[in-house]
Amino acid sequence: MRECRAIRGATTAEQNTAEDILESTRELLAAIIDANDVQVEDVVSVIFTTTPDLNATFPAVAAREYGWNNVPLMCSHEMSVPGALDHVVRMLVHINTERSADEIRHVYLRRAVELRPEWAYELSDTSTKQG
Repeated sequence: MRECRAIRGATTAEQNTAEDILESTRELLAAIIDANDVQVEDVVSVIFTTTPDLNATFPAVAAREYGWNNVPLMCSHEMSVPGALDHVVRMLVHINTERSADEIRHVYLRRAVELRPEWAYELSDTSTKQG
């Protein structure tokens, strides 16, 4: 039976530039797609957040580049917590799937691995393909 499940992901951008934000978001999106065999028709919605120090572009632009044109996307900022990791892009992807919650693979890349080491993800050559 198909249910709505959520996939968490996070990565970091090197700098507050549109290029860096989109590059890291594309990489994260590709890894989430690869790790969970996500098909665009199964995506319900995506929430993107960035730490307040990233504001050069909307990370959702990367999802539009993947052809997710009919998927509701929303961008927001995370809370500004003193001492928290900087330059972080987070994603919460809602999908319809037959996978159980235990079968969902959350993805943390780059310096964001510090946030959830148990969800660290090794990039493969196939994780750069577009969905």
